[in-house]
Amino acid sequence: MSNIVDPVQAFANMATAIKKSTSTVSPIPTIVPTLPEFQDASETGERTLWVVFVVMVVSSIVFTGMAWSVPISKRLFHIVTTLIVIFASCAYFAMASGHGISYHHAVVRQSHKHGVPDTKLDIYRQVYWARYVDWSVTTPLLLLDLCLLAGMAGGNILIAIIADVIMILTGLFAAFGAEDSPQKWGWYTIACIAYLVVVWQLVVHGRSTAMAKGGKVGNFYAAIGGFTLLIWTVYPIVWGIADGSRNMDVDEEIIAYAVLDILAKPVFGAWLLFTHQAMPESQIEVGGFWAHGASGEGAIRVGDDDEGA
Repeated sequence: MSNIVDPVQAFANMATAIKKSTSTVSPIPTIVPTLPEFQDASETGERTLWVVFVVMVVSSIVFTGMAWSVPISKRLFHIVTTLIVIFASCAYFAMASGHGISYHHAVVRQSHKHGVPDTKLDIYRQVYWARYVDWSVTTPLLLLDLCLLAGMAGGNILIAIIADVIMILTGLFAAFGAEDSPQKWGWYTIACIAYLVVVWQLVVHGRSTAMAKGGKVGNFYAAIGGFTLLIWTVYPIVWGIADGSRNMDVDEEIIAYAVLDILAKPVFGAWLLFTHQAMPESQIEVGGFWAHGASGEGAIRVGDDDEGA
């Protein structure tokens, strides 16, 4: 009978053992562990890049064919516009094939309740720097098209192009700017100021010189110039929502820029070239070295030989 165990006593012993074991458990940690967040393009974004690449290539072929249909002395607009979509084709091929991409590292502070200390979240977001290389070449060429159409002075053209390059480069600096300092939005502000300089040159000087060339040219310049400035104004808005505040994921950013680039390059180029061919008042004929080379009447003369030497 000595082997009989009192169930009440056994339960009491078990409760005591559980109490002792739980008293040795480590305290609940007060720090919430966080893993890095990677913001990458998905298959949707990658397909969009390939689609735009095809659109740019097709546009390059069409614009090249249009250039061959006119004499070389009248190909100025054709050549500039074709170069725009050719450079864009190269940039989109780079982005679609996985090149021209880097990561921007941002550290975001996160607050927690119940006295838990703040934590930091590391965010790595894809930045397509090839896009900025594209813009640094194609947007000056776009401006050159508009300035030549309006007949602007060389000095005004130079100011507009330099301001445009500053706008693109400072936008690139802003994309990689530090999150915890005013550096990022400082570069963004400089880019916006440079853009206002471009707008001033096109609206004030471009509009006046275009109207001086005649009503048809002036009206066409106002239409295509207004179309261009409207699209260009959307670019910094997308940047602020995407790279700036990260309220737009990478796929949405790619799609937004894809639509803008198609409107600003192939659509702009087709509109310009088809209207240019149908409007003799807008045509510019370039002779000399451009059309004839360095022989005959197109010879380049640096200076005359001294007579009587």
